[in-house]
Amino acid sequence: MSISKTPAAADAPAARKKNPAPAPQIDGPQSPQAAVGWAILGAVLLIALWEGSVRLLSLPAYILPKVSDILIAVFTQRAQLFEAAQMTVMEAISGFALGSLAGVSLAVIMTMIPAVRRVMLPAAIAINSVPVVAYAPLVLLWFGIGPQSKIVMVTLAVGFTIFLSALAGLGQIDQRAVALMRSFGGNRFSILWRLRIPAALPLIAAGMRVSTVRSMIVAIVTEMLGATGGLGWTIFQAVLQIDFVQVWSAIFVASAASMIFFGAVGYAERKIIYWK
Repeated sequence: MSISKTPAAADAPAARKKNPAPAPQIDGPQSPQAAVGWAILGAVLLIALWEGSVRLLSLPAYILPKVSDILIAVFTQRAQLFEAAQMTVMEAISGFALGSLAGVSLAVIMTMIPAVRRVMLPAAIAINSVPVVAYAPLVLLWFGIGPQSKIVMVTLAVGFTIFLSALAGLGQIDQRAVALMRSFGGNRFSILWRLRIPAALPLIAAGMRVSTVRSMIVAIVTEMLGATGGLGWTIFQAVLQIDFVQVWSAIFVASAASMIFFGAVGYAERKIIYWK
C-alpha cells in the first residue's frame, strides 16, 4: 500500500530550507562607554542608599557617617589627602612595575629551563603560602619606614600573582604549533617570542588587572604598620584621633585612586592585546 505525499507536505522541507529558524542572539561584550555608564549609575544608587539610610536611622559618625560629610571632608582637606595619595600611588605603581617584571621574568626562566622550575617552584609556593602582611615587620625592619619598604611589600604581593598567570600562559600553547615552527627551523627563543609570549599575554594581563587593586591594598596596610606619610598613615592617625569622617575620606580617595589605576591597566590591555 503506497501513501502519496501531498504538495504541501512535499514542499515543507524546501520551505524550511528557504526560511531557516533565526539563530539565537548572543550578547557581545559591552562597550567601555556603556561600562562606565553602568558604573556611574551603580555609584549614584549606592551613595543615595547610603545617605538615605544614615539619615533615616540617625546613625552616629563612628558607625557610619553621611556621604555628604565625607565629601565635604575630602574637599576641605584635599591638599593633605592629595599629598598622601601621591605617596601611596607612587609606592603601588613602583611595586606593581617591579613585581610584574620579576613575575614574568621568573616564569620565562622556568619555562625555558625545566630544571629551574623543579627546584624553584616549590620554594616560591612555600614563600607565598604565608600571607604577605606577615612579612611586613621584617621588611620594615630591613628597609625602614620609608617608601622603600612599601615598594618591597607590593613587589612581593604582585610578583607571585603575575608569576603564576605568566607560567600558566607560557605553557598553554598547542604543541602542534611548536612542532610546526621547529620544522621551519625555529629555535627555543624564536618559539618563545613568536608563540609562547603572544599566547600568554591575555593571562598575564588578567593577572596584572587583579594585581592593581592588590598593590593598593598592600601599600595602604603596610603604611598603617609603619610610615611617615600616605593614605594608610592618614587612616591610622585619624583612628587615633577618633576622627571617623577623616578615615572615610581617606578611604574614598584610596578607592578612587584604585579605580583609576585599574582603568588605566585595562585600557592599556585593550590597546596592546587588540586581538583578544
